[in-house]
Parts: sequence; C-alpha cells; structure tokens
Amino acid sequence: MNSVGDHRSRRSHRALLQRRSNISNVLQPMLDGVAILGIAYGLIQFHIGVLTGPYTAMVVLLMTILGLVYDQLAIYRSNANFTRKALRLLQAWTVAFALLITLGFLTKQSDVFSRVLIAQLYVLGYAAQLLLHLVVRLAQQYFVSHAVQSDSVIIVGTGRLASYLNQKINNNPWLAERVVGCVTLPADHPQPSDEEGGKGLPPVLGSLHDLPALIEQHQIRTVYFAIPLNASDVIEALYFQLLDLHVAVHWVPDIFSLRLINHSVREIAGVPVLTLSETPLTGTRLMWKTVEDRVLASLILLSIAPVLLAVALAVKLDSPGPVFFRQSRMGWNGRAFRIWKFRSMYVHEEEKDRVVQATRGDPRITRVGAFLRRTSLDELPQIFNVLAGDMSLVGPRPHAVQHDQEYSLRIQQYFARHNIKPGITGLAQVRGYRGETRDIDQMIQRVQSDIEYINNWSVWLDLAILARTVTAFTGKNAY
Repeated sequence: MNSVGDHRSRRSHRALLQRRSNISNVLQPMLDGVAILGIAYGLIQFHIGVLTGPYTAMVVLLMTILGLVYDQLAIYRSNANFTRKALRLLQAWTVAFALLITLGFLTKQSDVFSRVLIAQLYVLGYAAQLLLHLVVRLAQQYFVSHAVQSDSVIIVGTGRLASYLNQKINNNPWLAERVVGCVTLPADHPQPSDEEGGKGLPPVLGSLHDLPALIEQHQIRTVYFAIPLNASDVIEALYFQLLDLHVAVHWVPDIFSLRLINHSVREIAGVPVLTLSETPLTGTRLMWKTVEDRVLASLILLSIAPVLLAVALAVKLDSPGPVFFRQSRMGWNGRAFRIWKFRSMYVHEEEKDRVVQATRGDPRITRVGAFLRRTSLDELPQIFNVLAGDMSLVGPRPHAVQHDQEYSLRIQQYFARHNIKPGITGLAQVRGYRGETRDIDQMIQRVQSDIEYINNWSVWLDLAILARTVTAFTGKNAY
C-alpha cells in the first residue's frame, strides 16, 4: 500500500503560485464597474440624450483600459492605508483617462466627444470609486472586528524578519490573525542578536523543540517560518509533523539580508519565482520610459536650442579646443557608451588609466567652464544621448569607467545602479549627492539613492525628480 509520502515526487497539476482572493477583491471591482457605467450612462443621457455608437465604444474602451491599468497597479490587491489607497486610485484613474484621451487623438476621434462630459466623468467617477472604497473598507473592518474570531499564530524565528512580520500581522485588520509569540531555532543554527530582532519581536515562548506543545497550549492555527535561507532544513524536519497537528504552515524566507534590486514574486508555468534583482524596465514599463524620454527630450531640445548655440559659441571663444567633450561611460546592463558634455576644461593630457575628479578651484577649469559647471549647463548636450537611447532624462548619473572600477571594489552593491538607464539627473542629484565625492560615505549615499530610485521607479517619480532638478542643480556642490 502506498503512503502519502510516496507521492511527494509526483508532479502536481495545481499551479504552485496562486493568487488569493476574498470578498472585497471580488465585490470592489464589481461596485466600481457598476458605478462608472451608471455615471457614464447618466452623463451621456444628460448631455447627448441618447447612447450613440461612438459613446458606447468609448465606455467599453475605458472599462477595458481600467481593467488593465488597475491590475498593473494592484488597486484591488493592496491593503495600504486609505490615504495611500486614495492616491494610488487617483493615479490609476488618471493614467486610464490619459490613455483614453491619447487614443482619441491618435484615431482623430476626439472631436466627436463632449469635453465637458469627459471632464465630469473623470471627476464624478473618481469621487464615486473613492466613496465605494471607503464604504467597503469600513464594512470589512467592522466585520473583521465583530464577526471573525482571530486565529492564534506562532512565528518560528527571532530575527528582524520575525519582528517585521509580527508588526505587519498584528496591524493588518484583514488577516484576522494574532501573534502569540515566537520560538528560537535549534542550537546548531545561528541565533540572531537582540539588536537584530528589534523592539517589534513578540514574546519568546521557547525553542523549536517546544513547538508541538505550544501549538496545543495556545490553540495555534497558523505557523509562520521567518528563518534565514541557510536554515531551510528546519522546515523539512517539521513540515509533516505540523500537518498532523492541523495547522496552516507559511514560509517567509529571510532574503532581506541581501541588497534587493526591484525584487518581486512571479510565476513561470505555475512555479513561483522569487526575483532578487532585476531591472524595472521590462515590458510595458520599458515602453513608458522610452516614450517619456523621447517625447520630453524632443520638447526640451526645441526649447533649449538657442541656449545650446550660445553656450557652444562661448566655449569656442573662451579657449582653444573642441566645443564638446566625449568620454566613455558604463550604461544600462554594463554596456559602454560615449557621453556628450560641453567642454569645461582646458585641453590637457589625462593621466594614464586614471581620471581625476574636478575639485573646487581646479586650475584645469576655464572661465566659461566654471559657470557651466556651477549652473550644470555643461550637461545639456546629454539630451542627444537620451534621444539616441543611451541615457534617460532621469536615472543614476554615469561615472567615468575608472571610477566605476574603483568604487565597485569598495562598495559591494555599487554595480546594482546599472540595472536601469543612466540619467542626466537623478534622485541622488536632487538630494545634493553630486559633484566631487571627497570620501567613500558620500558615494555610498549616492549609490543608496540610486538603488532606492530603481526599486521605486515610476513615470510619476521621474516627473517629480525633473521638477526638483531646476533648483537642485545650482547648489554648493556644483563646480
């Protein structure tokens, strides 16, 4: 007779990675859809008097775009606080309308529709969704607090991840779980210090050996393993025993000791894939970044063309030599390219295999060059790098290849900044981490800002950085 264990090696037909759903995840999009359709129909009847073919196509197209955008931005899969949820909903709603209007212009159908109707649909539709999200949230909070008995939880592990998990479970009203305490790992596995656990660590109830008794004593329904990757054998030893105790088992691998770059969880044919490092510029995100760069760079080039001509003339008259300075830099995914800048130094021989950073009062800098560096006008020709696709308007600043080699030996995650296109401006620059780096700490701060940008990239973040760039690029570090 075959035992259950004999079937462990057999391939399951069920995909390992499953998207969890609940009542709110099903109810909320239905309510939003009905509200938007109702408002659209009411406005069409009020302004037009009859539902015409073009308006029917517009509403269908809007609902299709909403489905794609809301899914991409995880509107119905996020448990953020209401303020953040409202802002995220506004962002998704705005993107959907922007796409709808763009398609109208591209197909030359925009004149068919009432602009007043579109504006009212935008305002009323968002207000209705916001109200419905608030009502559903309040109803769910009431239901969870009054009608659902919280399950008792034990966390295996006493590190920072256990502290973080404890706080997230206890502060999440949707989970209906309550952490009773945690247990320590066996003596042959590294035990984290108190500092690593932090203030959010639940009470330590005992060791892993005591877990079966603790489950019975506290009527535990769920066990979370929050353990380092090198302690995964702990799960294998306990898993089947926990099955016999009728508890739910979850594994939260402690990967946060690593420097994660745009991390995510996805699936390949139902197999879960935990991504530790990846560029954010994939699929449609790369398309949006490219469109943003090409459109804005073209507009900027048209507006600054007279400035470019004036600066080029000033550089040529100030000192002998070429107008432009070109240098090899390392770009996205480590690919080399030649960066464009206005020449700001006298023509001189570089030291072999060594690039010396410009310093305050550097005698190599020309009179015009000092002004260009102070105002960052020397960077303007990089607009051609953006149009060529080598750079972006926003991203980590590309360093000289020799500097990349030097700092990569001193900063472990240094090359992670090449997981996205380099930029003319960036998060590090608007925070003041630009110009000469006198010590390694300044470069570490720059790299940390670059990685933060990669992990949080969006078109909205790019626009915010561009808006801050105007004032940031005339600071004390510009020389």
